[in-house]
Amino acid sequence: MAKMKPSTLRIGNRYRPSRLASEYDAVVIGSGMGGLTTAAMLSDLGRKVCVLEQHYTAGGYTHSYERNGYEWDVGVHYIGDVGAQTRTRKMFDYLSDGELKWAPMDAEYDRFYVGDKVFNAIAGKQEFRENLVRQFPAEAVAIDAYIELLSKVGGALSAFGMARAMGPLQQTLLSPYLKWKSPDFLYRKTWDVLSELTSNQDLIAVICGQWGDMGLPPKQSTFLVHAMIARHYLHGGFYPVGGSWKIADSVIPKIQAAGGEVFTYARVDEIVVENDTVSGVRMKDGHVIECGCVISSAGIENTFNQLLPEQVAERSGYKRKMQDVEPSFAHLGMYIGLKHTAEELGLPKTNFWIYPDNDYDGAVEKFIADRGQPFPVVYVSFPSAKDPDYLNRHPGTATIEIVAPAPYKWFAEWRDKTWGKRGDDYEVLKSALGERLLDVLYDKVPEVRGKIDYFEISTPLSTDWFGGYQHGELYGLSHTPERMQQKWLRPKTTIPGLWLTGQDILTCGVTGAMMAGMLTTTSIVGMRKMAPLMKRIYS
Repeated sequence: MAKMKPSTLRIGNRYRPSRLASEYDAVVIGSGMGGLTTAAMLSDLGRKVCVLEQHYTAGGYTHSYERNGYEWDVGVHYIGDVGAQTRTRKMFDYLSDGELKWAPMDAEYDRFYVGDKVFNAIAGKQEFRENLVRQFPAEAVAIDAYIELLSKVGGALSAFGMARAMGPLQQTLLSPYLKWKSPDFLYRKTWDVLSELTSNQDLIAVICGQWGDMGLPPKQSTFLVHAMIARHYLHGGFYPVGGSWKIADSVIPKIQAAGGEVFTYARVDEIVVENDTVSGVRMKDGHVIECGCVISSAGIENTFNQLLPEQVAERSGYKRKMQDVEPSFAHLGMYIGLKHTAEELGLPKTNFWIYPDNDYDGAVEKFIADRGQPFPVVYVSFPSAKDPDYLNRHPGTATIEIVAPAPYKWFAEWRDKTWGKRGDDYEVLKSALGERLLDVLYDKVPEVRGKIDYFEISTPLSTDWFGGYQHGELYGLSHTPERMQQKWLRPKTTIPGLWLTGQDILTCGVTGAMMAGMLTTTSIVGMRKMAPLMKRIYS
């Protein structure tokens, strides 16, 4: 394990009690996209906000890191829906004051290796449809029916988000409208919906080829989230110019402009509750930051099982409610550096999704039962090829990233060990899994064999250590149909002064967390104060 060196990508101000302001209007736990969005919007509405991040750099899954002269992102492999003035693009432009720029990937933004067959996804709604028909000429009717289902989801997604920001009374009053906007098929399992359109297993496999973007294969996932992801990438994939760390770096100035700050190395030990009302947070060093508005972007699991006093969580009823949800899948990450440029190696601006066969759920089951079985999916990304600014920062080099699922239980015995000091057995397991990932890479990208200068592997324990996710989960709560219908997963909690944000209250991914931040802000300040800001953003 290479020794960690100081990174030029560390953003945020290192926490010291002496650096805190005398008072804040809101305290945000966690600097992921949901936390930063909430903080930035509250700041724009005149609130002074303190964001507390336990990692050495801000950004959550949007952060980047450097090692041995290379740079990798840890969670932002591509973003959709930013190639035109969409709601997503306008929100990013607002948060970054237009500083965040986007580079398009190749028109073939996703390539699917399904056993010995190769399929792809092409940018553009019509192009996407025509490409699918070209790959499956006998399935044009099913393909058109599928695209029609996707078109029905737009209004349903808005209604879904709207319901999350409403109180119980409002939800009851508007339930006929919400039900009209949310057809029943949205909460069915993805496989069940698609199998009624076609019996072609390869077509279903291609349509579900991005299941890794939510961490659930089609027989377990909800069609609502599948459709959200499919719609998100219909017009292709994009990458932030300068690297994924630019996202947080461009948002933080909005928070600072209102007198707030984003602090790193700032571990919260407990949310302080007095007389059943939130009164602030207690830091790991014992210092208490007093504030009557605390917003948790640390995830449902951390909030109610780790940060709140146990008796408070029990009385609130959330302990019982959490029995109806579960953490999403954990993963391995492999970060590769090469002493050649992406152009020299012919690396594409296309993501590779590599599957052993078209039975995604079966492959997952086999792998969980026996880690000697093939990885159910291996995702390969080429970030240095996607970022037109990469060579200005790291000339003469290229990077590759690999992501693959791996159950947390395989690594649980080393949970209490310090990062980088978990012992030989742990390193042997990591190395064996890493060699298998390299074999998959060499099979699809043989030109990089013998040219790798440096690589390292992260496990679910790395996600826990750096990101604070207790089970190494990549997408917070698992996006099952049951989870998506939990009405208590909303910004406002039953504990006065405590609010929630991030992907657990809406949907997975950077955009899902960003929109959750908007919903949380709306819930806190009310629609009357929020309406002028929304008009400014979307005008």
